[in-house]
Amino acid sequence: MGITELQGYASFFMTIFLVIMLYWYIIYLYRSEKKGERDYEKYGNIALDDEITSTPVEDKPASQRHKEENK
Repeated sequence: MGITELQGYASFFMTIFLVIMLYWYIIYLYRSEKKGERDYEKYGNIALDDEITSTPVEDKPASQRHKEENK
């Protein structure tokens, strides 16, 4: 078993691992949007509505978000 064979196995298993992580992240985003925790469509519109007078995506200041996360 040479180094090229080990690299092939490592590449294969790393690809499988990254695909599993990608699907896990997609499911996480879908579930959090269904629960109403976040609305990711608002974040998607940031690039389209990029002006200084635009309303913020979230109304909470960062200090309040930090306090709620630590509860």
